[in-house]
Amino acid sequence: MIKTVNLTKVFRTDEIETSALNNVSLHVQKGEFVAVMGPSGCGKSTLLNIVGLLDNPTGGEYYFDGQEVGRFKERNRTQLRKGNIGFVFQSFNLIDELNVYENVELPLIYLKLKTRERRDMVEKVLERMKISHRRKHFPQQLSGGQQQRVAIARAVVANPKLILADEPTGNLDSKNGLEVMNLLTELNREGTTIVMVTHSLHDSGFAHRIINLFDGEIITDEVRKQIGDMLF
Repeated sequence: MIKTVNLTKVFRTDEIETSALNNVSLHVQKGEFVAVMGPSGCGKSTLLNIVGLLDNPTGGEYYFDGQEVGRFKERNRTQLRKGNIGFVFQSFNLIDELNVYENVELPLIYLKLKTRERRDMVEKVLERMKISHRRKHFPQQLSGGQQQRVAIARAVVANPKLILADEPTGNLDSKNGLEVMNLLTELNREGTTIVMVTHSLHDSGFAHRIINLFDGEIITDEVRKQIGDMLF
């Protein structure tokens, strides 16, 4: 599903050049749950941004579902993201001016779905995430765990092929963090591919594979369990 070949990313200013990724080659199969780990500044978020079509690589190749997309212009990247990729962030990234229902509905509006279809999809995912009773509340009226449930609901409402999670439990206590990881695991068992950046050894234990980055390079790529295996 995802394939990179000798991926590089260089950030340049007038005075300095910083290499964030150095010849990163990886292949993520459909249905995998992959954790990407490494120290701060090792290139994890840069890799996630490229995989999520938020940025282009400086060099190398990136294939999404067999199509080379590493040279796409922003307009084409945006179009491909719609309905294909969902994002879950550490900081939730909910829109304060929108209530829970409206935050979750937003991706469906961009897909130009009809009102009734949007309503049915939003109600279904809110019920699944056990947050439907908060549909009229605004983000600032929710706990951190509830906000992350809303963020996951927004990420999956359009049934994307791929979920990218950047430190999804970083702002949560252990109880809410475990609930979020169980939700992601359930989605993965139903066939959604997940790539997660994390510092947490505990959270990485839910993944099929653990990829370790250091100074922009993959130093280990460990397969922990086959797709579909139970963790416990």
